Amino acid sequence: MHKKFTYIVYQIAMAILAVISIGMLIAYYAKRINIDTYPYNMIDNGIWLVFFTDYIIRLVISPDKREFVKDNIFDLLSIIPASSLFFLFRINQVGRTFQLLKLMRIMRLVGFTGRLGTFFERNELLYYLYITIAVIMVAAAMFCISEKVSYETALWWAITTATTIGYGDVIPKTGIGRAAAIVLMLLGIGFIGMLTSTITEFFAKKDERKVSAQLVKIQHENHQLKAELDEIKRLIQKNNH
Repeated sequence: MHKKFTYIVYQIAMAILAVISIGMLIAYYAKRINIDTYPYNMIDNGIWLVFFTDYIIRLVISPDKREFVKDNIFDLLSIIPASSLFFLFRINQVGRTFQLLKLMRIMRLVGFTGRLGTFFERNELLYYLYITIAVIMVAAAMFCISEKVSYETALWWAITTATTIGYGDVIPKTGIGRAAAIVLMLLGIGFIGMLTSTITEFFAKKDERKVSAQLVKIQHENHQLKAELDEIKRLIQKNNH
């Protein structure tokens, strides 16, 4: 019991840290904060250290290291160093300057969202809802960097694309932007479809549970009525004798 409680606390704590990291990365892409300045860099590096230590400890105690790495790919992505302390150079491509730091942070965002997804796996509705939001957020981050637009604009584009509305007011022009569009079209639309069906199934099961409860109640009342009728019949027979 104590081990189970400790494990639950551990999972909740790691989920909270993942949420904080995701929030900081989204705020960073939205240009609301500078993750390389105090106090955000301290928080970011602290969370990275926690996840890094957690991953290494679990890797060391794992009996099958290769299987562990394969089964925990999101955990591995979440510990990719994405701090300016680690990267002091940039990559130039086709006249555009792409910061390796930003690319690493996208991978780290994928890692955190994937790891947080395991926290919702037991609840199918929450899991699909979370995955849908995560796919949209990551695609928006990719679009934001590649197309050099605000995160709000990128998020608007991601939502309209994933929901198949596609107003056409914002379109990808770069390779990475188009890749993000492909990912969003293949995964986002699929997850939204699954989310819709899951929500429908959720309410259908809810109605089914209500009907089942009513049937059980009716069955119980029938048993009571039968018992009362049997008692009346017994009394009538007794009086006749």
